[in-house]
Amino acid sequence: MQALEVRIEAVEFRGRAYWQVRLGRRALRFPHEAAARAFAAQLHTRREWWLEQARTDTSEPSEP
Repeated sequence: MQALEVRIEAVEFRGRAYWQVRLGRRALRFPHEAAARAFAAQLHTRREWWLEQARTDTSEPSEP
C-alpha cells in the first residue's frame, strides 16, 4: 500500500487558475493559495493525529 501524503499543486480548470489539495485520489480545488495552504495544513495535522491514534489503538492490549 502506498503512503498517502497531502499535496498542493497549481492546476487550470475551465480556463481559470486554481490550487488543488490532494490526499491520495481525493482532491479539492481552491481559487486562493492561502485557503488551499490552510486546508492542507489542517488536513495534514488531522491525518497525523489519526495515524497516531491507529498506532496507539493497535499497540495496547484489549481487556476482556
